[in-house]
Amino acid sequence: MARIPESEIERLKLSVSLERLVESAGVELKRHGKDRIGRCPFHDDKTPSLVVSPKTNLWHCLGACQAGGSVIDWVMRCEGVSFREAVERLREQTGEGVAVVAKPAVSIAAAASAEDDAALLRGVVDYYHAMLKQSPEALAYLAKRGLDHPDVVDHFRLGFANRTLGYQLPVMQVKAGAAQRGALQRVGIYRDSGHEHFNGSLVVPVFDASGNVAEIYGRKIGERLREGTPLHLYLPGPHRGVFNEAGLIGQEEIILCEALIDALTFWCAGYRNVTSSYGIEGFTDEILAAWQRHGIRRVLIAYDADVAGNAAAEKLAPRLIGEGFDVYRCRFPKGMDANAYALSVKPAVKSLGLVIPQAEWIGNGTPPARPLPTLEAKDAVVPERAALPPLDDLLSELNAEIAPATDVVVPSSLAAAVASLDLPEPPAHRVPPSTPELPVDIDGNELRLALGDRHYTVRGIEKNPSYDVLKVWIKATHGSFVHIDTLELYAAKQRAAWLRQAGIELGVSEEMLRSDLATLLRVVEQRQDALIRAATQPAPAAVPALSAEQQDAGLALLRDPQLIDRIAADVEATGVVGEASNALVAYLACVSRKLDKPLAVLIQSTSAAGKSTLMD
Repeated sequence: MARIPESEIERLKLSVSLERLVESAGVELKRHGKDRIGRCPFHDDKTPSLVVSPKTNLWHCLGACQAGGSVIDWVMRCEGVSFREAVERLREQTGEGVAVVAKPAVSIAAAASAEDDAALLRGVVDYYHAMLKQSPEALAYLAKRGLDHPDVVDHFRLGFANRTLGYQLPVMQVKAGAAQRGALQRVGIYRDSGHEHFNGSLVVPVFDASGNVAEIYGRKIGERLREGTPLHLYLPGPHRGVFNEAGLIGQEEIILCEALIDALTFWCAGYRNVTSSYGIEGFTDEILAAWQRHGIRRVLIAYDADVAGNAAAEKLAPRLIGEGFDVYRCRFPKGMDANAYALSVKPAVKSLGLVIPQAEWIGNGTPPARPLPTLEAKDAVVPERAALPPLDDLLSELNAEIAPATDVVVPSSLAAAVASLDLPEPPAHRVPPSTPELPVDIDGNELRLALGDRHYTVRGIEKNPSYDVLKVWIKATHGSFVHIDTLELYAAKQRAAWLRQAGIELGVSEEMLRSDLATLLRVVEQRQDALIRAATQPAPAAVPALSAEQQDAGLALLRDPQLIDRIAADVEATGVVGEASNALVAYLACVSRKLDKPLAVLIQSTSAAGKSTLMD
């Protein structure tokens, strides 16, 4: 979490009225010279011993507790919160705070105090769930991974650990705060170091049959991580629970993925009979028992198409066959998993609909007849199995095209095969329309955008050299009405305040302005991205133009049969004598700069032998 600047702390200490803050806590203050006095609320104060100085904006208790400090210290002691939380609450009073945090249905502090681990984990999951809905960063990550089904977040109680869980607890120095953090450490939410285990991660909980949290999976969503930071996290201890066990009920066939993100991909595409192992070594006896309990007959292993995924599938298949299951292997292009494949070959409902029915039989004997997969829509009309195109040639073609390339290019034959499938999309799945071209005008450091009869001018984008901050000056006009303000576009509370005030001054509904602001944010982000890229990319070196005489002289030198001797002689003319061989090697390395892989030379000799002279 970013460190709070000292200038911000000092500003809050001076700008927030301590006198009003103390009186709002129920303390009656009376004038005593230049100061104010009242009864201290932190001990049994029979005579006024609390002194508040409006001039210095400081307080001090002359009685039993001897406490004192600034407005930040008052909030920390009065409300039992951490230093950072006290700062955020004071920011809210000045209109600069973060969005109001939704409280979880289960009190984390109460569950921790009662040592109810089940309630504690449920409270943490509910809190992370509320944070996800308020996090543009986490929602953008879900959209990037194609997990934009309107029901997926609520159905699986997906969450985001945004480093604010500690705000729900008293400070660690207080006895209750230490005890509650100890409870969170016991269940695996906090580490021994005192940090949240899932910081910066998309959180996917796994529930048992009673609705209790059995396991939690975390996937880091940031791109700028320290080297060695694990991308995938689980609760400490053995894996427990069966992901999406409700999707097994009444099914004969189940899709088994290697990772929960892949299972969510199938679910969002309409294939609800899907579950997941916990990685390549994470298939548990509990998962197997659940399949047997629900009467599963066929298993489609949809592990990654890489060395580890193929090896894990080959290891798991004999065990499942021995348990009486019909086992198949879903085949993806080389190096891809289900999520990457669904993102590369769209729409996912059809691309996965091509892979599933053509899963390869890996059991012994003749493969039994198997129906096509069914979507959530019960009246879906699907093609006959024999009508599906063969997958082998299509995957081979796709492998050949993506192997040497960074960006996946889907061959036309595979795209055509996917498009030809008559699989309907699930009725609840809505694909957002593409963003149309917008009338954006950029003049120097000023950006102008017209949306209907509303016009926006933005300045100061270039002053935001980091993707974490986007504070700009915005002028909005509607007819003859104008609203001008400075706004941190990444601060939800500031956006909400801007919408209210702009709606009043412009005479435009907040709903329309909210849509305008979302569009404006995308345009400003694109401009910020272009400015950052331009600032970080070095300018191309200017290539000097040669005259005709210079070109002729250069070609004459290169064609001279005595070129090697001339190079050695030219080096000797500079004063470097007896180094003809070394000079020729150095010359060869210098001209190799035109190659894709230039040569390098290491000069090694005894001290004072002339290495620097030769190098120069």
